[in-house]
Amino acid sequence: MRLMRVGAPGSERPVLYGPDDRHYDLTPLTGDLTPEFFAGDGVARVAAAYASGALTPVEVTGLRVAPPLARPGAVLCIGQNYAAHAAESGAEPPPEPILFYKGPNSLAGPADDVVIPPGSEQTDWEVELGVVIGRRAHRLAPDDDPLAYVAGYVLSNDVSERAVQLGAAGGQWSKGKSAPTFNPLGPWLVTSDEVGDPQRLRLRSWINGEPRQDSTSADMIFSVAEIVRHLSQYVVLDPGDLINTGTPQGVALSGRFPYLRPGDVMELEIERLGRHRNGLVAG
Repeated sequence: MRLMRVGAPGSERPVLYGPDDRHYDLTPLTGDLTPEFFAGDGVARVAAAYASGALTPVEVTGLRVAPPLARPGAVLCIGQNYAAHAAESGAEPPPEPILFYKGPNSLAGPADDVVIPPGSEQTDWEVELGVVIGRRAHRLAPDDDPLAYVAGYVLSNDVSERAVQLGAAGGQWSKGKSAPTFNPLGPWLVTSDEVGDPQRLRLRSWINGEPRQDSTSADMIFSVAEIVRHLSQYVVLDPGDLINTGTPQGVALSGRFPYLRPGDVMELEIERLGRHRNGLVAG
């Protein structure tokens, strides 16, 4: 299934993009795709309602496509999770997952403008596989299946201001990655059963139509299952939380490409998860 949200900011509503390529209203089941929706077995309830014919078709043409998560409790991010990207960043592959947090209010839709902060000269793009938690996960045991705690997957862009992230006094990763609109997401949350193996997905990005990143999730240093298991040893992963799993090589930080400027256009794609097209505007 493909779950999505449509509507102007503050007026979004949840819909199902069904396998018949029609959209269905989910408001009789839930007011929004919130953590409470996932905690209340919402994905299974949507599947049952669709299978029984209980959902009503709805027209969404002309409506803004919003990020497919409403108010996630946490956005957890993994740094340097592709060896080639670690190398272009000037770092060795990490011995265990690097964790940082991104502000949940940094989410934006897959076609929303992304705002470059005032004075920024080093705003960068990062295509990433996003993982949405479906069940509370804490201190998973060796015989637990981490993927059983995943509700689905989503195309994510971990936009970053590198000068703040890496260079400024007091700079750190979360500061450089949490500006408003710095996490375009969507267009859909695709449920785990439809995605299958999350380590077999192609990730690509383009800036102004020119290719930048082209890799596969098979090249992750730490797989989705390893990330979920590892993080659960340190934090509680709650339903509706988003995990950004790292980006492949081909970003501006490499020195091979210019940083983003107002008027630029980012396009990102992960197979089976959809595509983004975000313009850059000055803040």
